[in-house]
Amino acid sequence: MIPADWLWIPVTVWAALAQTVRNAAQRHLTAQLGTLGATLVRFLYGLPFAAAWLAAVAHWSGAALPGASWAFFGWVLLGAVSQIGGTALLLATMQERNFALGVAYSKTEILQVALFGLAFLGDPLGPATIAAVLCGTLGVLLLAPAGWAGGWVSRSAFLGLASGAGFALSAVGYRGAALALGDTPFLMAAAATLLAAQLLQTLLLGGWLAAREPAVIVRVLRAWRASLLAGFMGAAASAGWFTAFAIEPVAHVRTLGLVELVFSYAVSRRLFRERLSPRELGGMALLAVGVILVLQL
Repeated sequence: MIPADWLWIPVTVWAALAQTVRNAAQRHLTAQLGTLGATLVRFLYGLPFAAAWLAAVAHWSGAALPGASWAFFGWVLLGAVSQIGGTALLLATMQERNFALGVAYSKTEILQVALFGLAFLGDPLGPATIAAVLCGTLGVLLLAPAGWAGGWVSRSAFLGLASGAGFALSAVGYRGAALALGDTPFLMAAAATLLAAQLLQTLLLGGWLAAREPAVIVRVLRAWRASLLAGFMGAAASAGWFTAFAIEPVAHVRTLGLVELVFSYAVSRRLFRERLSPRELGGMALLAVGVILVLQL
């Protein structure tokens, strides 16, 4: 039995792996459904799996569904809207560069999430946390495709940085929502936050597309077979992230979550036949150092 204090580690690794599979599935859907259509797939087709997970947690734990507050809904709204933006920007980034580097740009999130977590939630930033975040950030910087200056004024860099900001704010929002549920057991808090977020995201993005681009909704519904994998893996990844956020500060979770870049590199090589340069591999090595440091916390 893994102690509760350490449970966030395997849960985070699972979330990173599931997110890599979801990103790959969504990338294939982008050409068919467009950026926003592929983004909607994550939420719409993940919704029934999120509901099933909440029901399973309630049955397994015997815990009652938590009573929601305005603070809870406020944090969920911040997380849901920021995640929609971050996902759409990530898919746009991956269209600009290769798959692994698209994900890497978004991982500037770890520096932003540390600052947002401190500012909004009071999550502490000790020396080891700062060192882990800086190693991870430096590793991401080395992945810039056109050098320190040129690579960070490109369109792909701008999209990736904006995507990272969206994911950083969403992580803070979801941890805030779980904490707002007070003494609710962490698994129940995470499952309830996940379902609330996915429902809100489906209504917001689905409603916007239904009003502005109804043809996209039709294409999303017709692509249900290909979309189920993205939806399931998206819900599975979010369940992992939300559970980890309910246990551990977001800076620790997101720094360990950089193992996603290793998974993304494997997908990039095997599935998309893309290659990284020695410099880019050096950047990934620094990311690994950041992950090792955060495991010592």
